[in-house]
Amino acid sequence: MDKDIEKLFDEKNLHISKLQEIVKKTLEDEKLIVQNLLNPPKEILTRGQNISDKVARFGGSWLFIISFLILLAVWIFFNVTAPLSDKFDPYPFILMNLILSCVAALQAPIIMMSQNRQEEKDRKRSENDYLVNLKAELEIRSLNEKLDLLVQEQIKLLFEIQEKQMELLKNIELKMKSGSG
Repeated sequence: MDKDIEKLFDEKNLHISKLQEIVKKTLEDEKLIVQNLLNPPKEILTRGQNISDKVARFGGSWLFIISFLILLAVWIFFNVTAPLSDKFDPYPFILMNLILSCVAALQAPIIMMSQNRQEEKDRKRSENDYLVNLKAELEIRSLNEKLDLLVQEQIKLLFEIQEKQMELLKNIELKMKSGSG
């Protein structure tokens, strides 16, 4: 009986050590992923990148649109209603068209620079999403290994119990045959 108890303890210790090994392996696999997620590389912006972000932020805002429309309305109103000597851009507003073209020509590449940087940020964000998904996959794999190990132990235990039951049944059968014969 002591051997059975000792064997049972040894099996349980082996089972626990297998579970600890799975947990240790999972922690090692996740260490790099967690390190990358907790300490993303710092984004260092040049002066030009910082300016392009601010211009793109302002150029794509309602404040810019409304203030630009007000400026154009004032420009047109003044050049239509002012005395001839005070008009600096009479109809057909050639100077205004030139300024609008210059603003568009300068604003477009600045906004494109900012969009390129945003695309880079999105790429880094998707890499982080991939790392999070990879971490989740590793955890699921670890859980599956633990479940497989538990199922194996349960099946093994069931076979051992069944084996002992068969031995007991054979012993009972032998005793019944020896007692009746």
